Amino acid sequence: MAGGMMPGPVNPQSQSPMGSASPFQALFQTPPQMHAQQQHHSPFQLHIPNQSPNPSLSTPGMSGIPKRPPQKPPVRPQAPAPTPAHIQSFKTGELTPAARRKKRKLPEKQLPDRVAALLPESALYTQLLEFEARVDAALTRKKFDIQESLKSPPSLQRTLRIYVFNTFANQTPRTAESKNLEPPTWSLKIVGRILEDGVDPDPASGMPKPNPMYPKFSSFFKRITIALDPTLYPDNPTIIWEHARSPAPHEGFEVKRKGDKEFTVSIRFDMNYNPEKFRLSPPLMEVLGIEVDTRARVIAGIWQYVKARKLQNPSDPSFFVCDPPLKKVFGEDKMKFSLVLQKISQHLFPPQPIQFDHKIRLSGNGPVGNACYDVLVDVPFPLQKEMSAFLTNTEKHKEIEACDEVICASIKKIHEHRRRRAFFLGFSQSPVEFINALIASQSRDLKLVAGDSGRNAEKERRSDFYNQPWVEDAVIRYLNRKPAGGNDGPGGL
Repeated sequence: MAGGMMPGPVNPQSQSPMGSASPFQALFQTPPQMHAQQQHHSPFQLHIPNQSPNPSLSTPGMSGIPKRPPQKPPVRPQAPAPTPAHIQSFKTGELTPAARRKKRKLPEKQLPDRVAALLPESALYTQLLEFEARVDAALTRKKFDIQESLKSPPSLQRTLRIYVFNTFANQTPRTAESKNLEPPTWSLKIVGRILEDGVDPDPASGMPKPNPMYPKFSSFFKRITIALDPTLYPDNPTIIWEHARSPAPHEGFEVKRKGDKEFTVSIRFDMNYNPEKFRLSPPLMEVLGIEVDTRARVIAGIWQYVKARKLQNPSDPSFFVCDPPLKKVFGEDKMKFSLVLQKISQHLFPPQPIQFDHKIRLSGNGPVGNACYDVLVDVPFPLQKEMSAFLTNTEKHKEIEACDEVICASIKKIHEHRRRRAFFLGFSQSPVEFINALIASQSRDLKLVAGDSGRNAEKERRSDFYNQPWVEDAVIRYLNRKPAGGNDGPGGL
């Protein structure tokens, strides 16, 4: 199309398949003096790579058009639809939108300096924000410390007093008149209480009430076994309670049976240590001076023993020399620290269970055979439960979040009112300049949205813009494009 159109007679073989010249032929023929001017490219022209001439882009009377074979039936030319200038620039804007200036996002809970200058009272709010930041930092540190302490929770040693007694009912001798009464029964009860700092409660006041700060009685045992007399109760002489099967804690246990004969019950308690404790062998007990303890404390005790007696090898600190007591434990003259854990496993055994007998008595007033047994147990630190509840409590967090949302909503309203104030203040000070600046800003935004930021609307309003050399070529291209919706548009054959 760079050469434009040639004047002269129309070749009959170059006419359209409809058999007549285009009615636009005389309108768009270009005189020879316009050939050089058509070398200027239109800003609306679609730039495509050099390809072979396409007859579908030509009009009747154009030079260099290949002749169509007469034997072929008329075929509608398949003209690619060149994109008009305004559509092309709009699509380009969709694919590569113009870069907008990013607005600085203010913190949700902080007031900008402009608002602070307008509201002197906002200085108190800023001080409260700084104080809140310090409180949040302190709470975060404390929560981290609590989490670390709960990984290895501290424990206190307390005395667990176990009360064992039995009651009975209907143990009077039967007569002919009392045959329809209920059979004689007895109940064995086992209850435990933690003594406060080892203080013995007053016997006259009876059994003390349980303290909710301490774990319940059943949580201190893995297993409780009660063995009855098999001659009197052959069907089920052994009663076993296991913590693994019934993890719900209990303050005590009760065993009720029918019977009118006294006998002795054997009760066995398997302790539930957390962390697990072991009974030491006699050689290891001689070295450390303890009978039952955790594996970690046993290893720490061996290290303290080696350090106190200066048995560590100075040339190789990973070894220590075994003195006679340690030689009984490890059986070697020198020992490597990394092998201590493996070697002491053969000297650690399950702790001995607590076992005692209780005689079921069926005579007397009230609970009979009342006996007490004291056992040293490890109870969690009193504040441990409160610390765990503090970490898991979400009610306070929800309340704080609700307050933060109210504050953020108020700050947003303040921002909005500040923008409105600035808008009306600028309009009141200089209405004409303000409106002109507002219109110019909206115009720029509209061009950015439409992708027409490169167009000059003022030039397009004047007639000189449409008298430029490239306009005629652009109109020809527009008329020869294939319409998107059907055959009624310009350029349809």
